[in-house]
Amino acid sequence: MDFSFSEEQTMIRDSLARLLRDQYDFDTRRKVVESEAGWRPEMWQQFAELGLLAAPFSEEDGGLGGDAVDSMVIMEEFGKALVVEPYIPTIICAGGFLKHAGTPAQKEEHLNAIIGGESVFAFAYAEPRGRYDLADLETTAKKEGDSYVLNGHKAVVIAAPWASHLVVTARTSGERRDRDGISVFIVKKDADGITTRDYPTVDGRRASEVYFENVSVPADGLIGEEGKALPLIERVVDEATAAVCAEAMGAMGVAHQMTVEYSQQRKQFGVAIGKFQVLQHRMVDMFMEHEQSISMTYMATLKLDEDEETRKKAVSAAKVRIGQGGRFVGQEAVQIHGGMGMTDELAVGHYFKRMTMIDSEFGNVDYHMRRYTRLTGEPAKVAAE
Repeated sequence: MDFSFSEEQTMIRDSLARLLRDQYDFDTRRKVVESEAGWRPEMWQQFAELGLLAAPFSEEDGGLGGDAVDSMVIMEEFGKALVVEPYIPTIICAGGFLKHAGTPAQKEEHLNAIIGGESVFAFAYAEPRGRYDLADLETTAKKEGDSYVLNGHKAVVIAAPWASHLVVTARTSGERRDRDGISVFIVKKDADGITTRDYPTVDGRRASEVYFENVSVPADGLIGEEGKALPLIERVVDEATAAVCAEAMGAMGVAHQMTVEYSQQRKQFGVAIGKFQVLQHRMVDMFMEHEQSISMTYMATLKLDEDEETRKKAVSAAKVRIGQGGRFVGQEAVQIHGGMGMTDELAVGHYFKRMTMIDSEFGNVDYHMRRYTRLTGEPAKVAAE
């Protein structure tokens, strides 16, 4: 297959790489994540001016007419720089719900604000007892007149401290794990009845526990059909999973490159440790894990628009490969750097932390291995790819 990128995609990659190189070096990032805000709204505006926030949306929706490949290109560059700004929650998740199922009025109100960098969204879907099951919901939304009343608790809502709006999954009917009866809502974060507990994550981002107590949501906040949202949620989460795989792809490449460069500089017994054959073998293994992760991410991204079963199989296969490969590359990078690899002052440890967190986002290796097995009955095939 031809995996070459279009002229527009190459231009986006080059422009973004240049911006991040100039304004998102490691020391600058450290200061940002340690600051009270934890991110840079002005950088988000630069992303908007560069067209990154419009890239995956159709021209009819005010975007640049791109697709998942454009998002993959962007996320790989974000992975290389460990960007913390909320591209996946806002553009891939919230934007995905709107472009797939939003009404013209919802797109007019929210999608334009997202593309312009004026609104930031967080995706509130995970629950303390959900264990990656998108249908395992205890948060409820009861219809009362012309609105819905939300009650529940959402856990580890990435980017919620920065968000102006939340996209919330809730049960409008049925029992806790039923596939039917699930709906999706747009909720203003400052709505009465919403309380949050904000905290930093181990990889430098910010998240919140979000609590809903009799939160009134207007009926026009419902995205799609009431009670029939699970297939839509699964599609958007698969798109987000492919995007986070692309981010891991970028982070793995940098971790490997840093390790090779360090091995050429660090000397032991008067010889650069990169000359030692055992370390050469380990760095070649890191390279192979990275290359396999690239191939699997490309495959998953290209199959996002295919039928549901094909999409799910491709995404789960890629997430397993990324989880296993990211852990291997991160561990080897830290070990070859020695004890200094775990210090906060050295960048490689931060890449290891991000790759570790990526494994747990939208389902870890075990979850996606089980999902792949249910779809194909061939677990060993994924592990070997």
